[in-house]
Amino acid sequence: MSSQKHAGFSLIELLVVLVILGLLVSVVAPNVLDQADKARVQKVQADFKAIETALKIYRLDNYLYPTSEQGLEALVDKTAIDPIPQNFKKNGYLDDLPLDPWGRAYLYLSPAEYGDGEFDLYSLGADGLAGGEDQSADIGNWKEEGEGG
Repeated sequence: MSSQKHAGFSLIELLVVLVILGLLVSVVAPNVLDQADKARVQKVQADFKAIETALKIYRLDNYLYPTSEQGLEALVDKTAIDPIPQNFKKNGYLDDLPLDPWGRAYLYLSPAEYGDGEFDLYSLGADGLAGGEDQSADIGNWKEEGEGG
């Protein structure tokens, strides 16, 4: 009888590999998640700039910003709510309204209630509730980039 040695990994070798993988995940995962969180905030800032530009062009054409009641929808379709814009662009000011990174519509107030500008543009963050911290913090055009709450 010939003796054959079975090829394979021992339990200890498998445990060592699992521990190493666990350590790698614990180091890499927070960095990856942090980058995703930063990317969401950067998307909000980019959307704010696009919406603010559309609002400014709307104001140049119609002499006023849309009211809170008219909302940001007034940038896409001509509103029937007073004051009705007299010089509304044929194709609107935005093709469609972007959603925040959490899939909700941006909020708009005119006149401004939170900032010193003529309008407020904001997102309620990951939780969709006013206030919060970290990814649940509100992000508004009246705040400095990276400022929460």
